[in-house]
Amino acid sequence: MEFSVAPMMDWTDRHCRYFHRILAPNMLLYTEMVTTGALIFGDKSRHLDFNKKEHPLALQLGGSSPEDLAKSAKFGEDWGYNEINLNCGCPSNRVQKGSFGACLMAEPDLVAACIKSMQDAVKIPVTVKCRIAIDDFEEEPFLYDFIKKISDIGCTTFIVHARKAWLKGLSPKENRDIPPLNYDLVFKLKEDFPNLSIHLNGGVTSRGIINSAYGKVDGIMIGREAYQNPWFLTEIENEFYGTPFPHEEVIIENMSKYLKNMLKTQTNLRPRNVTRHMTGLFKGAYGGKTWRQALSTLPESPDMIEKAYEAYLSKNSAAHNSPSA
Repeated sequence: MEFSVAPMMDWTDRHCRYFHRILAPNMLLYTEMVTTGALIFGDKSRHLDFNKKEHPLALQLGGSSPEDLAKSAKFGEDWGYNEINLNCGCPSNRVQKGSFGACLMAEPDLVAACIKSMQDAVKIPVTVKCRIAIDDFEEEPFLYDFIKKISDIGCTTFIVHARKAWLKGLSPKENRDIPPLNYDLVFKLKEDFPNLSIHLNGGVTSRGIINSAYGKVDGIMIGREAYQNPWFLTEIENEFYGTPFPHEEVIIENMSKYLKNMLKTQTNLRPRNVTRHMTGLFKGAYGGKTWRQALSTLPESPDMIEKAYEAYLSKNSAAHNSPSA
């Protein structure tokens, strides 16, 4: 069983991924979706640079031109990524206007051409992330037709978000919550396509959900829970990879060192560009609110992670030493 952290726009940038790698040494990490136009016409380093400790690492691309996707996939391979993933699941209006994301599921022949073009351009795996269906299409026949056409050209790995995407009438946020989850369809997909690697995504927020899916799919992708409750990643690592739980002091030390090193090399970097990804670290713990407030209100400085941690420890110490403790 493979575990991964989902590509999430505005969240899984390089700083977030470094933080997640400290918590989850074995999971596959994904970039935010990067459009082909951003790579072909923009600053490649800005979109592609990463710390070597982030490996294993996949680059998710957004696009619908086989030629542009091939070029972008080659950029990713040359940059050192371990996998190229095509986004066929994002339902946002902006993505639809670019003719990629979830709307591509309605054009499986085009997706097949895109995947083939990328496969011809790179030696690393090319994978697809999709939904179970879009709009009024019936889920199972729509999904099966899509998977069959893409797998026929040699794509063997599919990460399936177990919800429909409604391209009209629902916002991207609503598309993550309102359409009902259909895990059984993803499990059935694996049964009916046993030679494919099928990974489950969507609504994975507890060990119970993971346990119910274990053995029924080849992998599980964790989305928002990984960001909002990062300790969840350590629980999975401990249970399925045997990774010891990290000491919080080690996490703080590593991230503080990372921040200081990045500030030396990235002239436009603000400390909060890094620390914003760490606000959920002590979710549910006493003093967690103090930690979040400190990261949000402290003056930005190279040592703000240590200062926020000191505030967290002080809150815990005061509670421990109070008469009611």
